[in-house]
Amino acid sequence: MPETMRAVRITEHGGPEALELAEVPLPVPQAGEVLVRVGAVALNNTDLWTRQGAYGRPGDPKALSGWRGAIDFPRIQGADVAGRIVAVGADADESLVGRRVVVDPAIYDSDGPDAQPVGLMGSERDGGYAEYVTARTDRVHDATESPLTDEQLASLPTAYGTALGMIERGRLREGETVLVSGASGGVGLAAVQIARARGAKVLAISSGSKIESVREAGAHAVLDRARDVPEQVRDAAPAGVDVALDVVAGELVSDGLPLLREGGRWVVAGALGGYEVAFDVRRLYLHNAQVIGSAMHTPTHFGLLMELARRADVQPVVAATFPLDQAAEAQEELARRGHVGKIVMRP
Repeated sequence: MPETMRAVRITEHGGPEALELAEVPLPVPQAGEVLVRVGAVALNNTDLWTRQGAYGRPGDPKALSGWRGAIDFPRIQGADVAGRIVAVGADADESLVGRRVVVDPAIYDSDGPDAQPVGLMGSERDGGYAEYVTARTDRVHDATESPLTDEQLASLPTAYGTALGMIERGRLREGETVLVSGASGGVGLAAVQIARARGAKVLAISSGSKIESVREAGAHAVLDRARDVPEQVRDAAPAGVDVALDVVAGELVSDGLPLLREGGRWVVAGALGGYEVAFDVRRLYLHNAQVIGSAMHTPTHFGLLMELARRADVQPVVAATFPLDQAAEAQEELARRGHVGKIVMRP
């Protein structure tokens, strides 16, 4: 094994301008850990400003620091990793070496199957913008038999894990009607694909040139966000919506809650449209409706996601692939938001 590796580190809160390509010591797997040779790493929105900016950029008085406090710099970003195990630490199973795996990037509050995420690889600990990364043995999932490419597998953890967490918490069932906001984004497109695979009728909100791509991903109907969305929902689903999977929030929540059927569930995992929401609370208790918050996934949800990956029940869309030394260019492409699907890097 080499003693050093190439890695892209972020040196302070910021975006592409804060990145540096560096030669750093090869991480050594500790007891109960494995060393993964990164095959592909996918980009996420939080890569653009690190975890502090996930809920408001630095300087915003309502911004939060990392889920577990301040971020340590320099930090190797990259939550979403697929690759092969090349070494194991003490007490780890040697037979793991050589397996193709996907890393669950969540840092959980406990070791139980329903543990809640309180941090993220690439933010609270070093991630996969590198040639190698360490991970706990119970956080690597065997994908050796999956027909998906490394780029597709790397697209899964955060976006598809978040989408599946929303779907599970919203108890979406086969035959129900689901409304997906922000459907051309990473989480939105993942929600479209997983909901379709589950047998739901999928209504997706998108706009412009992205509408056809969202339809190709599996939406039964794509609603133009530039037009009256509630009116389009009523036309497409006269009986109402069973579940909304929402990464936009803002006015969409207050406008959309009346679209829910009796016992409907509105699941929120983002606030692209604004984080302050007003609605008539009678809409909830008179109709047995629920508003549910959903942050990423639990270990149980991630296990379900890996079952989908091994069967290739979903086919992640890879919009572009960059080499590691073009991390800044990859992040700039992500920031332009002209793509549909995931942007991926290969070391």
